[in-house]
Amino acid sequence: MTKIESHVPQGPITEKWSKHKADIKVVSPANKRKLDIIVVGTGLGGASAAASLGELGYNVKIFCISDSPRRAHSIAAQGGINAAKNYQNDNDSVFRLFYDTIKGGDYRAREANVYRLAEVSNNIIDQCVAQGVPFAREYGGLLANRSFGGAQVSRTFYARGQTGQQLLLGAYAALNRQIAKGSVKSYPRHEMLDLVLIDGKARGIITRNLVTGEIERYAAHAVVIATGGYGRTFFLSTNAMGSNGSAAMQCYKKGAYFANPAFAQIHPTCIPVHGEHQSKLTLMSESLRNDGRIWVPKKKEDVEKLRAKLKKASEIAEEDRDYYLERRYPAFGNLVPRDVASRAAKERCDAGFGVNETGLAVFLDFKTAIERLGKDVIKARYGNLFQMYEKITDVDPYEEPMMIYPAVHYTMGGIWVDYNLMTTIPGLYAIGEANFSDHGANRLGASALMQGLADGYFVLPYTIGDYLSHDIQTPKIDTNAPEFAEAEKNVRARIEKLFSIKGKQTVDEIHKKLGHIMWENVGMARSKESLEKALVEIRKVRKEFWEDVKVPGKNEEFNQELEKALRVADFLEEGELMARDALQRNESCGGHFRVEYQTPDGEALRDDEHFAFVAIWEYKGENEEPVMHKEPLTFEAIKVAQRNYKD
Repeated sequence: MTKIESHVPQGPITEKWSKHKADIKVVSPANKRKLDIIVVGTGLGGASAAASLGELGYNVKIFCISDSPRRAHSIAAQGGINAAKNYQNDNDSVFRLFYDTIKGGDYRAREANVYRLAEVSNNIIDQCVAQGVPFAREYGGLLANRSFGGAQVSRTFYARGQTGQQLLLGAYAALNRQIAKGSVKSYPRHEMLDLVLIDGKARGIITRNLVTGEIERYAAHAVVIATGGYGRTFFLSTNAMGSNGSAAMQCYKKGAYFANPAFAQIHPTCIPVHGEHQSKLTLMSESLRNDGRIWVPKKKEDVEKLRAKLKKASEIAEEDRDYYLERRYPAFGNLVPRDVASRAAKERCDAGFGVNETGLAVFLDFKTAIERLGKDVIKARYGNLFQMYEKITDVDPYEEPMMIYPAVHYTMGGIWVDYNLMTTIPGLYAIGEANFSDHGANRLGASALMQGLADGYFVLPYTIGDYLSHDIQTPKIDTNAPEFAEAEKNVRARIEKLFSIKGKQTVDEIHKKLGHIMWENVGMARSKESLEKALVEIRKVRKEFWEDVKVPGKNEEFNQELEKALRVADFLEEGELMARDALQRNESCGGHFRVEYQTPDGEALRDDEHFAFVAIWEYKGENEEPVMHKEPLTFEAIKVAQRNYKD
């Protein structure tokens, strides 16, 4: 058995998960009390996992970099969560959700994992309703649904534009219940800086108390990573400032293989960059594409007048508007998947039709919807999103169309996991956006919340028991073990090294340099030339960082510059890994678009003969090139085809 054995069960895809649950070992309630589990991260994945594991009777320690799980970035998710309940009676099903997700990911996801995700999706909605999540409802009382990109049915459950917030509050309430019972112990304002292995197994972590600077040791029989993605590698993204991929990178350096790092999602509906001093970008929910229409002017003279503020968008006649998504993709229109919509926006802007001063914006217009449905209906559906847009831009979207442009949003790559969500390190699990498993090369909108809660509520609580069933006679892990001392020593050395540099550049200055390299060369459009350039330039910036970064203050205090420096050090390595992975994948698929590989009409051109695999990277040392392994992707339940959103 190799380290990259996926452990996918045999049999028909519709029976794999139920058969697997019947076959794996379980831990009795009395034995669960003997076992400790660490969960790192308190977003939807981490909070739901810790709550579920605590309720089962395990002793859980959960770590949060913020002062409360309520500040996890899951709270920023707006549009909704997918499930295949078919409340609209529009022919939705578990299989259709599975198929749409595989197709949306451009056939680069593990089939069995995706089917399981679709299969448990309905349970998530029931769970959340029981927790009091205030999903929108139809007049008769049934839960309401709306459409999202990549689907021709309405399967997205929502709570106005605050779905992530409401789901997180539900998971947080469940977590707090277990904290009050004593089965879960919470550690706010703690950041994981290293993973501790004993006899090759994950047995604990080293953390830094972000308030006092104290370096601390924590032990457990298993460790769960639920720390989200690495989109902040690009500096400007829709991710929160605190979002980072550092925990995953520490696991990678300890032997957890990293899969498909090149697969980063560019979201099509974000407020465009407006200045040099921005630190993040603002997402406008994909749900807006249900009723909003995307367009640019047909005439260059109209574009010039818009840029010079000599004309308003509302003054451009209907016949002079190019609804380019509806023109190019008649079957799906404005609801094509994110990667398709993002590339189409870039193509129009590159052709000179961008509508703001920078030339990097298109319109998202609700004029037609307001005329059809009335302002009150639109306000009920999207009012908080419209309000947010107006506050940021000082433009009333009821009167003038929104301006949007693609931005980095989500990462489909992550720590490689098998069917049980375990990494290549025994006892180390990764869930939610921290792993690679369910979205392939592109994630469908409203599927991130689905995956995080599926992993936390309905998958990990089953699969982790199979591993821990062999550990019931293992005593409490001792934090005085030499492996803990060595890991702590390495963490302290890394921190001391950063303070010792005493350079001239701030952490943000260097991070911005990295972000510029990534966006220009490893962003929406990549080429062999741009990726080779990125690798050279990232190494230069990395050298600059370790020779010229300035980290003021000291460790034994609240020190945000140190926090950022530790994370940017990881972003530099992550950026190089992303570029390396994108360079070896000589095809286009989903969010990975190589300009050399496209159809005559500009769509992604896959090479299934040579690249139908998961690229899995093994860390070999600080100055050594990583080694790539492959997990072949096979499809039994569906026919692989070129994606078509035109008919």
